[in-house]
Amino acid sequence: MELKDLKIIVTGGASGMGREFVNHLVAAGAQVAAADVNDEGLAALAAENEGKAGRVVTFKTDVSNEEQVTALINGAYDALGGLNALINNAGIFRDSLLVKQDRETGAIKKMSLTNWQKVLDIDLTGPFLCTREFAAKVIETKTKDSVVINISSISRHGNVGQGNYSAAKAGLVADTKLWAQELARYGVRVAAIAPGFIDTPILQGMRPDALEMMIKPVPLKRVGTPHEIFLGVKFIIECGYFNARCLDIDGGLVL
Repeated sequence: MELKDLKIIVTGGASGMGREFVNHLVAAGAQVAAADVNDEGLAALAAENEGKAGRVVTFKTDVSNEEQVTALINGAYDALGGLNALINNAGIFRDSLLVKQDRETGAIKKMSLTNWQKVLDIDLTGPFLCTREFAAKVIETKTKDSVVINISSISRHGNVGQGNYSAAKAGLVADTKLWAQELARYGVRVAAIAPGFIDTPILQGMRPDALEMMIKPVPLKRVGTPHEIFLGVKFIIECGYFNARCLDIDGGLVL
């Protein structure tokens, strides 16, 4: 597939890597439906892309809400006149150790069930709902070729303090392989990208010493850029034989 021919949904499109994906896709001539829970971010994204080669339409969507996801897929299909790609990018994290004992008081602090469930709802159930509805739509409409790209994380290998996030991102890669096998008969490819530490607003807000410690194990000794992740997205879209695999873009880091 060519970028200029795409009719694509990007979840989490109002900020961070999702915003980068939308901007580059629209600049290349794609028709993009950007979904996010951030109204202001979506409005700014739409204004930012006026006059470019492609266009963007926006949908306020909580990807963990089944009704909202169904409305997104149907609305995007109608607005763009079809669909042939989906990037499951929306994600959150709520970091915490499973249990931690205070050295002075001996008090035990636990990861809350709320924070465990919220991360799985957005980071794993969200892609499940979006991929299910997207696949149903393209199969129903007899779309010839289509692709789903799941944004996982290097944390899928397990990262201290991210039991919820690691579980969700590992599960997403497992489902990527499974969905690719199930959907290939319909001409739907499914692949994943596992970014390492990427220069997004989250990292930019970290203390310099904490960021330095995080980067230390990375062989390239730097964080990646959202554009470098987009290059992975572009490769997967354009390489029609890439399927059921996870592309690690992490500077050589293996957690």
